[in-house]
This record gives sequence, structure tokens and C-alpha cells, in this order.
Amino acid sequence: MADIDTDVLIIGTGPAGSACAALLASYGVENMVINRYRWLANTPRAHITNQRTMEVLRDLGREVEDEAYMFATEQDLMGENIFCTSLAGEEIGRMRSWGKHPLSRAEHQLSSPSHMNDLPQTFMEPLLFKTACSRGTQARMSTEYVSHEQDATGVTTTCYDRLTCKEFMVRSKYLVGCDGGNSKVAEHAGLTFEGKMGVGGSMNILFKADLSRYVAHRPSVLYWVVQPGADVGGIGMGLVRMIRPWNEWLIVWGYDINGPEPKVDTAFATKVARDLVGDPELEVDIQSVSTWTVNNMYATKMSNGRVFCMGDATHRHPPSNGLGSNTSIQDAFNLAWKLAYVLRGTAGPKLLDSFNVERAPIAKQIVTRANQSIEEFGPIFKALGLLDSIDPVKMQQNMDARCDDTPEAEEQRRKIRETIAFKVYEFDAHGVEMNQRYRSDAVVTDGQQEPAFEKDAELHYQPTTWPGARLPHVWVFDNHGGKVSTLDLAGKGRFALLTGIGGQGWIEAAKIVGRELGLDVAAHVIGPRQHWQDFTGDWARAREVRDSGIVLVRPDQHVCWRRETATDDPVAELRRVFKSILAV
Repeated sequence: MADIDTDVLIIGTGPAGSACAALLASYGVENMVINRYRWLANTPRAHITNQRTMEVLRDLGREVEDEAYMFATEQDLMGENIFCTSLAGEEIGRMRSWGKHPLSRAEHQLSSPSHMNDLPQTFMEPLLFKTACSRGTQARMSTEYVSHEQDATGVTTTCYDRLTCKEFMVRSKYLVGCDGGNSKVAEHAGLTFEGKMGVGGSMNILFKADLSRYVAHRPSVLYWVVQPGADVGGIGMGLVRMIRPWNEWLIVWGYDINGPEPKVDTAFATKVARDLVGDPELEVDIQSVSTWTVNNMYATKMSNGRVFCMGDATHRHPPSNGLGSNTSIQDAFNLAWKLAYVLRGTAGPKLLDSFNVERAPIAKQIVTRANQSIEEFGPIFKALGLLDSIDPVKMQQNMDARCDDTPEAEEQRRKIRETIAFKVYEFDAHGVEMNQRYRSDAVVTDGQQEPAFEKDAELHYQPTTWPGARLPHVWVFDNHGGKVSTLDLAGKGRFALLTGIGGQGWIEAAKIVGRELGLDVAAHVIGPRQHWQDFTGDWARAREVRDSGIVLVRPDQHVCWRRETATDDPVAELRRVFKSILAV
């Protein structure tokens, strides 16, 4: 006999767990989330917040998106990645990152109504958690997952109350494991993984110090410091990451994973901070120190029966590219609406199979990309001459040689510029963030061929209404001077239908099929003298169908079907498509 009953039990309150809870609660699904700790994130681990994630927050409500902006460091202050010998020392080079370059900024602005920013997990996690609890999520802190057993009708989970030291049972229809890189839920569910854990070691030093005189004139999130012969890290590269401009910082420095874990006390941490800043008298307030491992592992299977896993439980990788919390929140956006529809009885359980089919390839992609980004520092080290010797004096001489008036030095300078510029694949990979296309039974293509990418798919987002792709963003206008994104016409836990003049049959069909299947379909006609108008012509260019055609959008804002023109029997067509997608 269970002590507590709920529809969905979520293990973990990180970005994945709290987002999943917030979305389910917004959709009216009873859910419970537990956290083995007494409170939320106490270190600013994840921070880069891309446009697609901000679109999820926007879907939760403009008030949620606005609060994120209120606490975030804005895009302009994320600035340019700086490579230097210390913050006070010589600058080696820099690259415009995170949409700072004017051409990249234009692509960002054209791609989304939302703006990327830097929002540390210490702010993001409470925002999502608060949203969940305020909308009905039951939350229990200091509560640990122990084990689970699933059967034909649900999952029974054993939990441990760390305050009373007693176990209790939770009965749920579904279990979602968002319990991090050492996920017990994933282990107990028998999920399969590829890759390796612990491929590298890193230490974090969180500190406060006013560094404005070194950085305010060149704002950035990341300052890469190269100091041959430094105490830690071989080549001697350390990262000084901005947490809050310009007085809260995080140093990340690698260590040999094959050796003993370094002992990082306050004295050592203070010295590292002063060395990387380049100010031996700097007043440093050390907040915390910790060590962690670099992983290269992803789940090939993200669900088993009624048990699902997401977030770091299924994609375990370094923080390169800033993909961790973003992918975690987007995992939740994919699964939550499907759980809601199945629990309401408007979709068959087979719909849930699409979560694994759609998100496991994304897990592989981002783990591969994040680890590849680490490797792409090698050419920079080589160009600087840091790989030609292990003698710190010689390494420094090799770096200094770039300043000589010789053909060799000119070639070295060219290589340094090229290798730093190549880091765009880590620091401005807009396509990695936005080009996710799904291929599953929850999408109906009717044999339409996927469009090829015209530019580098990792660097550039390419909008398309091909079923499986995210709905393109353009602005459409109402009759009162207001405007909304096409993304705002979709989402909110509902399917959306977009058509034009001549597509009225689709609107009527949506009402009929919606009543039959118990669906709330948001149906919109975009055109002259309609409620929404395409004054700029941007929607006509983006939709890739005729005026009388249709673009059908899932609750997670991914297109699930489209048709070029009207049909003689729109009711039959919509019925066919919805039944296929919803597995009913």
C-alpha cells in the first residue's frame, strides 16, 4: 500500500526536473517532485541559456520569461571570449561569441522572439521550481530516491525521508528520473549508454572580487588564461568565468584524472585566483571549492516502460557549448505534453515511445559536440607553441615568438587567429542550439523530403516547416497594432493549426475532429482582414505551403504535419493525422 499517490513522480529538482514539473502543472497534471538535498542549486553550474530554452520559459508564461531576463546577464555583456596571459596581463586574441558578431546577432534576432542570456543555475532552478509549486506541484525536499518497481498500471517508488530517517512509498502512473550524472533511476531502469565517464578532471573555485578594472572594457562570460608552468593543469590554461558582472567569478582548472584528486584549500584557491587575474595583492573572498569529472556518455535508450529519464541522467558531458541545462529543459518540453495527453486519455501510450526516438539522438549529438569542443583547444595550444615542449621557459619563449618580425612569426600569428576563430563551433554554434528536427511516429511527413542544410548546420539555424522541425518564428500583427510571434500562436499544451485565406475548411475541421478526439486545437487564419495579418510577408516566405494549405504544430512547437493546399475532405485528413500522431 502506497503512502502517497500521484500521476507523475519526478526525481530531482534541477533544470530538467523542475521544468518537467512546471510544464506538467501548467497542463493540469498532478505531479510530485523530490530532492535529496534541503534546497536547490547552491553553485552556479549551468549558465548559458539559449533562445530555444527561453522559448520554453516563454511558453510557461511571459511572466516567467521576464523574470529570467530580470536576473540574467544580457547578451551584450556575454560579449567576446578573451584569450590572455592573465586578466591584468597581455591579451592574445578574442572572438565574438554568443551572437555578439553583427551577422550572428541578425540571425539570432530573426530566429526567435526570445533572447539568449547568461542565467546561472542558482537563478534558473528556483524560477522553474517556484513556477511548478505555484501551479500545483507537490514538492518534498530532503527526500531521496531508493528504488522503484513498475507493473502494468504504474510505478511504486521507495523514497527515504532524510529528516525522519524513514522510508515511504509513492505510487505513480509514471516515473521521471532527473537525478543527474550518477542517476540511480537510469541504472535501476536498465537504460543503455555509450561512452565513458571520468575522462578528465576539473576543479571549481567560486570567489568574489571586484575585477571591473580588468574586464569592464571588454565584457565577456569567459576569460581563457594561458600561463605555462602554472601549478596545475600541464599546459597551464585556466578559465575565469563571470557569474555576476563584475564581482562574482568561477575559476575552472583541469587536473590529471589519472593522478590523485587535488586538495584545494583556501590558500591554494586564493593563489590560483590571484595568478589568473594577475594581481598578487587582489582581495579575494573564496566562496567554495569543488572538484568534478569530465564525462563523455549518452543514453541510447531514455525510457523503459513507464520510467523515463532526462537531463544529465541521459547526457553526461562537459560544459562546453553551454548545452547542459538547455538540453535538459528541452527534454522536459518534449515529454511533458505527451504525458499529459496520455494521462487525459486523448493519446495512446504508444505516443510516449516517441520521447526516446526523438531525444536520444539529441543526447548523442550534444555529448559528442561538447567533447569535441574540448579537443578543439588543441590547435590553439599548437599555434601558441605550447605542445612543442614541456619546459615552461621554452613554452613561454614559443608564445613570445609570435611578436617577432619574421616570416615564421607571421605564420604563427595567422594560425593563432584562425584557431581562435574556429572556436565559433563552441561559442556561437547557433545551429546546434536551434536545428533540432524530430523523426518519429509523432510526426507525419507523408513522404515529404527533409530539406538539406544550405549552410553549416552547427553554426547556422535554418528555419523550415518540414514536419519534425521547430515552427519558424516570424512576427504577425493584429488589427490593433500589436504583434506576436508565430510561436506564441502555438504551445501552451495545445496543438495549433496555421492556415491562410482559402483554408477555412481546416478551421472547421479542427473543431469537428477536436470534439471527436477531445482535443483543444488553436486554429488561426493568417492573412488580409483576418485577426492575424502578415504585413511583412515573412510568414508567407516561411510557411512553405500555399494560402489554403496547413501547418499543424505540436504543443512543443514542433511542426507535426503540413499540406500544400486545401483538400476536398479536411475532416478526414485531420482525423487521419491526429490519430497517427496520438496513437489512437
